[in-house]
Amino acid sequence: QVRLVESGGGSVQAGGSLRLSCAASGLPSGTYYMGWFRQNPGKEREGVAVIWSGVGSTYIADSVKGRFTISQDNAKNTLYLDMNNLRPEDTAMYYCAADTLTPSMTAIQALRAHLYNHWGQGTQVTVSS
Repeated sequence: QVRLVESGGGSVQAGGSLRLSCAASGLPSGTYYMGWFRQNPGKEREGVAVIWSGVGSTYIADSVKGRFTISQDNAKNTLYLDMNNLRPEDTAMYYCAADTLTPSMTAIQALRAHLYNHWGQGTQVTVSS
């Protein structure tokens, strides 16, 4: 059974940085996609950044490109999201997700939240101006 536990959220001022972590267990032995999604009340969950375990390909949403970096420590079964130059519009609940999906998806496909069946409980990020 896949279990994902996020940590690292908090409150920062605009321009600040945070690092989110997602500790994973029960991941499949084959390749899988794993990533970060975010959601505000009343809005759809949107993809932020995803990594494919096959070759380490990453997919980054345009809204955070150049500011956010996704990485994975396979030895620790942990996924990270380094967030720099944070903006108030980055405020959201951030969720970690994982699933075995079709390899070689496009960025648009990989960032679609509804394709993922395994989710963490979320960690809140609040950016003040």
